[in-house]
Amino acid sequence: MSMPTNDTTNNSPDRYAPNQYALIGARFNLSITEMLMQSAAAELQKNGINRADIIQIWVPGAFELPQVCKRLIQTKRYAAIIALGAIIRGETAHFDLIAAECARGIMQLNLQFDTPVIFGVLTTDNTAQALHRADPAKKNNGAYAARAALDMVNLFSHL
Repeated sequence: MSMPTNDTTNNSPDRYAPNQYALIGARFNLSITEMLMQSAAAELQKNGINRADIIQIWVPGAFELPQVCKRLIQTKRYAAIIALGAIIRGETAHFDLIAAECARGIMQLNLQFDTPVIFGVLTTDNTAQALHRADPAKKNNGAYAARAALDMVNLFSHL
């Protein structure tokens, strides 16, 4: 399986519109994150967002998501940012540390900035749970994260 690449080749200022959405995926547990990414992009398109207005960016793991979200917020190019990934419990405390710090980082961004950042990171006890939540035919959490982003953008436009 080839590693996904970042979709940031056309960075001209006129490429970005107020309705641009960034999907940031963690490569760790890649097959699960790819399902989340595909579902989120499909849901955005289903709700009228043009494919050209959906940017996909990949980071090594969930721990890196908040830092990249912050950099994207600072560009002021995005209506919303959706952080996607899967943190699966293992035999050590690593799961607890990464899950807590990723969630804390995303929450801090939401409190500090006006751009909605959606926490679409699965935190599960095992791979089967993560697959069930990511699968578009089952829980479809990628689509849920996209709907949350659309809802937040709509809400913020009325506040």
